[in-house]
Amino acid sequence: MLMAFRTRSSLLHLLLLLGTLALLSSFETVKGESPYKFYTWTVTYGVISPLGVPQQVILINGQFPGPKLEVVTNDNIILNLINKLDQPFLLTWNGIKQRKNSWQDGVLGTNCPIPPNSNFTYKFQTKDQIGTYNYFPSTAFHKAAGGFGAINIYARPRIPIPYPLPLADFTLLIGDWFKTNHKTLQDRLDSGGVLPSPDGILINGQTQTTFTGDQGKTYMLRISNVGISSSFNFRIQGHTMQVVEVEGSHVLQNVYESLDVHVGQSLSVLVTLNQPPKDYYIAATSRYTSSKLSVTGLLRYSSSNVPVSGDLPSPPPEDLDWSLNQARSFRWNLTANAARPNPQGSFHYGTIAPTKSFVFSNSAPLITGKQRYAVNGVSYVNSETPLKLADHFNIPGVFSTSVPSSAPATLATSVVGASLHDFLEVVLQNSEESMQSWHLDGYDFWVVGFGSGQWTPAMRPQYNLVDALTRHTTQVYPKSWTAILVSLDNQGMWNMRSAIWERQYLGQQFYLKVWDPVQSLANEYNPPDNLLLCGKAIGRRV
Repeated sequence: MLMAFRTRSSLLHLLLLLGTLALLSSFETVKGESPYKFYTWTVTYGVISPLGVPQQVILINGQFPGPKLEVVTNDNIILNLINKLDQPFLLTWNGIKQRKNSWQDGVLGTNCPIPPNSNFTYKFQTKDQIGTYNYFPSTAFHKAAGGFGAINIYARPRIPIPYPLPLADFTLLIGDWFKTNHKTLQDRLDSGGVLPSPDGILINGQTQTTFTGDQGKTYMLRISNVGISSSFNFRIQGHTMQVVEVEGSHVLQNVYESLDVHVGQSLSVLVTLNQPPKDYYIAATSRYTSSKLSVTGLLRYSSSNVPVSGDLPSPPPEDLDWSLNQARSFRWNLTANAARPNPQGSFHYGTIAPTKSFVFSNSAPLITGKQRYAVNGVSYVNSETPLKLADHFNIPGVFSTSVPSSAPATLATSVVGASLHDFLEVVLQNSEESMQSWHLDGYDFWVVGFGSGQWTPAMRPQYNLVDALTRHTTQVYPKSWTAILVSLDNQGMWNMRSAIWERQYLGQQFYLKVWDPVQSLANEYNPPDNLLLCGKAIGRRV
């Protein structure tokens, strides 16, 4: 009996121990998994007057701009988007890398648009990212009607940031704006015309915006250019700005009186309210355009009873060299981390030999008598079947993989092929008189060189191979070139496009297929269960 009692007691203790271990294991699994955040957004039309004239705009949950996504590194986003417009619709997440997950990128090369009175649930992770980003519509010419909003990704609590924590954040979504309905603008482009000049600039969807803070305190301003076509210069009366982050890179914390921000770009600055308590002008002025537009706001000290006074802070000279020198002053902070604790400078990008080199040149040809825009003479046209679906289901005849190259200019659905783990040198050549802005989905890249005239291999010694920052959107100055390096560590079908939306809409884009013949979840996720099918993919099994 005694032996039986001991055996039963031992068994009981063993079961309790196993139960405790299982509970602890379950707790650690739950504790270790990154948080999930759930959203439901409804897209509708609404009538507001951002420039004093009633016009139809796109609202998300009744808001213009749309709701702010404030998340933490590695958060999982589950976002149900309900389309109540009269046209198919998609949102793209500008600068979110969608690691191994181009299925969620939200552009017409990877996703079928959401039909009217239907919905789609985006599922993606802010994997290993921090910083200031935004979202906007990628379909039709919807971007000219709104539907944009901020994405702010904060560092995990245990990961240090290389500056004192500001008291609070202010988000500034700044961009040019048209009074004309987006469908009318689209019809104008479809008929072979070009866009008129914008009618104004908005800050957070308004022409008058006030930000209030306490004297002696430091605040972060998260600034994004969400416009269609115009670079702008940003400044604050009587205050300087310390740039600390550019599209996910922590940078050397230089101090500036004003900043050029080009279409599609974002950055974060620290501003200390160290002046006498009163109201001060905030100003953004269009740059490098024939017609000059400005918008003003106010920086208000909470103890102020003194209204704003004096002249608006003047923009810097309309001098490309001034802007170019500022762009070159943005440098990686080599000793600071970004989303991960290891220093950014521990990745010595400049010691890696490129496996492939490309030169992509923009142009503005007429094709069949209509204005188009092209890359290496090829003007991109969207396929009814998204390229990602055609690739996944092995559907022939949708696209071919080659480097765009055509004279005279032609229309085509162009895809550039590359292998996973290639290290690319890409030169963006601009032989036109206008400012260009280029964006790559799925990645950030090192902006290693700016130069005037025609690029040649002899320009490579000018590259910054030590502390060039990484970002997802870069400007290319008129009659100039910009060189970038990109490490292809993210398999998928990725859009490379002009961030100037007229040019993107009329063909200045292509897709980069990053591929490995070995099918593995370590390289790329399977298509989502709720994948929308269209074109030649209708009826296929996911």
